[in-house]
Amino acid sequence: MNNAYAANRANAAEASRMAAAHGDTHRAAADRSLATPTRHLLRFDGRGEGQVTEVFGDLAHADHIAVLVPGSDTSLDTYARFRAEATALQHELNRTNHSRTAVIAWLGYQTPDTISTTVTTTGRADQAAPQLRQFIRQLRGIADQDDTTVSLLCHSYGSVVCARAATDLDATDLVLLGSPGTGADTAAALHTRARVWAARGTDDWVAEVPHIKTDLFGTTVGFGTDPMSPSFGANRFAAGDGGHSDYFAPGSVSLANLTRIVLGEISEVTRA
Repeated sequence: MNNAYAANRANAAEASRMAAAHGDTHRAAADRSLATPTRHLLRFDGRGEGQVTEVFGDLAHADHIAVLVPGSDTSLDTYARFRAEATALQHELNRTNHSRTAVIAWLGYQTPDTISTTVTTTGRADQAAPQLRQFIRQLRGIADQDDTTVSLLCHSYGSVVCARAATDLDATDLVLLGSPGTGADTAAALHTRARVWAARGTDDWVAEVPHIKTDLFGTTVGFGTDPMSPSFGANRFAAGDGGHSDYFAPGSVSLANLTRIVLGEISEVTRA
């Protein structure tokens, strides 16, 4: 993996030079930060909005792996915010003295804009799902233990991506955070072997999003059943009073519960 890390850092450095040459100082700075020697990039693509997959921890020897899948408005230009969530989780895992863990920030798809029509359909998620399934298969090949757990922590529109990828997804846990819906009526309809979890902070605006699914000029708009609804059938857990961007806030109820899920400490998760 060290060779892959080095190659992707070199790609990020070259992308930074190209962005600077075109006068895009913001992108140049974002790419340059990814090129520093301490960064562990499994993938980097500087084209367009950009994609990156970054590892925190010792992936090859991890007993527990968490993969974060972001929602709308996440790109290389806003990646620092997403990275901060991954590092917060890794710090919490380390604080509990579980050193054989790894956290992965997977920006492996073009996320929709929050103010757009694409954010109300599964189009981007349908495109992303095969890439996510393939990535999880690759992870299983990297991990040196057959019993390594893989938890997907899927935020907002990222929960739609995870839901579309759920069938044949070799994951232990599938966590839906601040989800607008998944396109499925029930957790069972996701056809996944993973435990399905759902949480929403009391100040999360997504609670006000209508949970409908309708056909509009041949396109399905909306994502249907609220994953926090008892009828959906997910394992609901407490997320405290945080807002839509607070699930990984240090010291929060949600981060504590996410850590327990990643570590397989299921009986310790506080339920909603």
